[in-house]
Amino acid sequence: MSDPTFDSKSASFLEWFKAWSGATFHPDIKIEDLRDKGAGRGVVATADIPEDTVLFTIPRAAIINTETSDLPKRIPQVFETTGLEDTDNEADEDGSETSGPPDNWVSLILIMIYEYLQGDKSRWKSYFDVLPDRFETLMWWSDQELVELQASSIVAKIGKEEADGMFRSRVLPIIEEHADVFYPEGSERLSEDQLMTLAHRMGSTIMAYAFDLENDDEEADPENDDEWVEDKEGSLMMGMVPMADILNADAEFNAHVNHGQDSLSVTTLRPIPAGTEVLNYYGPLGNGELLRRYGYVTTRHARYDVVEISWDLILSVLKDTLKVDEAIWGKAVNELDPEEIEDAFVIERDSGEPDSRGELHDEAVVKEVPTDLVEQIHTILKAIRKVSPTTIPDKAVRDEITLITIHRALELRLAQYPTSQAFDFDLLTNDKVSGRQKMAVAVRWGEKVLLQEAINFVHEKLLKVKSKSSEEGEPSAKRQRKK
Repeated sequence: MSDPTFDSKSASFLEWFKAWSGATFHPDIKIEDLRDKGAGRGVVATADIPEDTVLFTIPRAAIINTETSDLPKRIPQVFETTGLEDTDNEADEDGSETSGPPDNWVSLILIMIYEYLQGDKSRWKSYFDVLPDRFETLMWWSDQELVELQASSIVAKIGKEEADGMFRSRVLPIIEEHADVFYPEGSERLSEDQLMTLAHRMGSTIMAYAFDLENDDEEADPENDDEWVEDKEGSLMMGMVPMADILNADAEFNAHVNHGQDSLSVTTLRPIPAGTEVLNYYGPLGNGELLRRYGYVTTRHARYDVVEISWDLILSVLKDTLKVDEAIWGKAVNELDPEEIEDAFVIERDSGEPDSRGELHDEAVVKEVPTDLVEQIHTILKAIRKVSPTTIPDKAVRDEITLITIHRALELRLAQYPTSQAFDFDLLTNDKVSGRQKMAVAVRWGEKVLLQEAINFVHEKLLKVKSKSSEEGEPSAKRQRKK
């Protein structure tokens, strides 16, 4: 069922977009209401479209950033330098910093707040009308909703308190000091709580929709011509790109954003049949990270799921496995340099990469345990062997202990989730959950599947090590008879 208001805003936005000098919009695509699929707006082909077709072109003048907004010109003392040395484009963990010019992240939040407050006076009013005012990203979930993620480590990465600190120290003071600039004459001033809500809204909008803008002056690296550049990784400038951010994205995709000197263009990577949605690519993100940043999950992105396992858990299992004297254990642990110790390790699959057509071909499988985890266990076992050589007499015993420890730690990590993989699968496949709960179940189920695959992989590896050790321990004559 169509929504006249929703459709009217889409139509006004498209008209506004086409009015920009240099903007193009292919006649065989349309903006469609995909809310029934949980996707908001999207771009859909209305006729068969060939490969390498330019779907639309966005002039750089239409992009919201520090070069196009009036704000940096109205308060140049705030934007004294561009802050380009901060290229991670994520909110600073230390929200207490108050000195210095705003970095890319804060700069764009300030600009977005400014343009939003201008209302009809902003050149981007029609664009703001189609940007969301409600988000599914984890920043906006209640504590009760977050509980559904169970033992997923993604919960610890939400960073709401850090964002609050950054807004209060680096955003609100600038708005307060330059209220006459931010608020149009005669408009009502927002309270601190209202400004915080608006800052979170704009921060979430940027997290989910902003693009990294390549520097026009940088020469293209021919070695990276066929590689996909992930959003928000090491860019020199961020910007809100009207129309490009209407595209939804998946792990398999059919279009790509190309950065030109005067414009950005979206081009098809392969033929797109009529009725097919045009999809972009956000990079090899697991569903947990996809949900944190963008507020959705997909079946295809599950291949990139990851699980973190803490060093404290590994250390606890290793101690139980070795059963050494407390004095020996203490001496070995004390020899470790705390600055060289990793606190957590990432379990993931070898998932392959999409090809030049945006398609996946490789099966995603667990092929190894984290090398840094193995090396860190070996470091402490080496220290124990110095103190007690009989505990770890040779390399074979060391390798067996290492695998036993990792295997048991993975089992305990899986046990941290209160529901089983089968229980979650039943919820998903029989439509017993919906909305945010369904997305949370998809995340935790995917992590449990990955953990079980890792457990099975390490188990097989352990059996091979034990078999080899057993053969090497047999008398030579017996080994010869087996041959």
